[in-house]
Amino acid sequence: MSSLVLACPAMSSSSPDKVLARKGRHKQRYDNEYRLVAGCVPYRTKKDEGNPCSLGNDPGRMEVLMISTPNRTDMVFPKGGWEDDEDVYEAASREAMEEAGVKGIIDRATLGHWVFKSKSSQKSNSPRGACKGYIFAMEVTEELESWPEQATHGRRWVSPGEAYQLCRYDWMREALTALLERLSMIEAVGSTQERTDQTGMYIMLQTTSDGAVALC
Repeated sequence: MSSLVLACPAMSSSSPDKVLARKGRHKQRYDNEYRLVAGCVPYRTKKDEGNPCSLGNDPGRMEVLMISTPNRTDMVFPKGGWEDDEDVYEAASREAMEEAGVKGIIDRATLGHWVFKSKSSQKSNSPRGACKGYIFAMEVTEELESWPEQATHGRRWVSPGEAYQLCRYDWMREALTALLERLSMIEAVGSTQERTDQTGMYIMLQTTSDGAVALC
C-alpha cells in the first residue's frame, strides 16, 4: 500500500491572498543539466448519497482539475520547479496550491516521471534546456477561493473523458491513465496506443514515458 502525505506542509497558515508564488530559479534543483520539476493530477470523487462511505469509483463520479495558461486555449495539470528547500511531494503540493488553488492528499507513489523539452531543444539530444518531471496523484480536500497565480491560471473540473481531449501532451494522458488504473477505474493493459470509447470516456492505454516531450 502506498503511503500518503498531506499536501502543502511547507505552506504558511496565513490567508491565501497573502501567500505569494515563488519566483525565479535561484533555489532550483538540477540533475546534471536537467531542471527538476514536480506536479500532480488533482482529482475528486463524488460519494454515493445512499452510501456516505462509498468512493464512487466509476468514471462518471470522478473529476480531475486542469488549469489554463496564458495565451493558450488548452489546459494542463499544475507543475513547476522543484526547489532545494523542499522534498518532491512538497514541491508538487506547492505548485497545486499556487497554480490551481487546491490542497489535498498527495500519494507518494509517483504516477510516472517524464523528460520535458522546450520547443527550441526538441530536436536536440542534449539535456540542456530540458526538465525531468515527477507527477503525483492528489486527492483534493480543500479548494481555495483565491490563490497566488489566479490571474494567470484559471481552473476547471472536468470528467476523465474531457481531460483526455484537453491534454496537450502525451505525458498528461499517460499520467491520467496511471491515475485511473490506480483508482481501479480502468484495467492496466501494458504498452499500446489503442483508444476505446466507453460511455463517453476516452481511454489512452498506458505507454512508456521515456519518450514523452513537452514544454517546460
